[in-house]
Amino acid sequence: MFTIEQIKEAHSKVKSGADFPNYIQDLIILGVKGYDTFVNDGHVEYYGVNNYTVTADEKYPEIKVADFANKEYFIELLVKHQHGETDYMTFCNHCAQCGIAKWRVDIVEMTCTYFDKSGNEILIEKIPE
Repeated sequence: MFTIEQIKEAHSKVKSGADFPNYIQDLIILGVKGYDTFVNDGHVEYYGVNNYTVTADEKYPEIKVADFANKEYFIELLVKHQHGETDYMTFCNHCAQCGIAKWRVDIVEMTCTYFDKSGNEILIEKIPE
């Protein structure tokens, strides 16, 4: 099974949203089936086969997530991030500002779903392969 250290090594290659597809390919090789990233502190829960999970601790001081989602503005900021115009921390702050509480990457379905604080799906994207 995969370890947090292996995942951190794969993630260290990510400099912007433009690097995301290659990161997903690295995770597939490790056996990761998906993960949830929590915007408030950056901790991530990874899952694999047979209910295997590992959790990476928080990455940054807590940031407040807005109570209500602003989908249109979020999409605008997301596109900038995916084009490499912002770094990871800026993206996390933009998520919080737009009311995105977490995102779930499903590697099997190759989707990334963004959720608000109430667990409502705000946006589902296909991950480029």
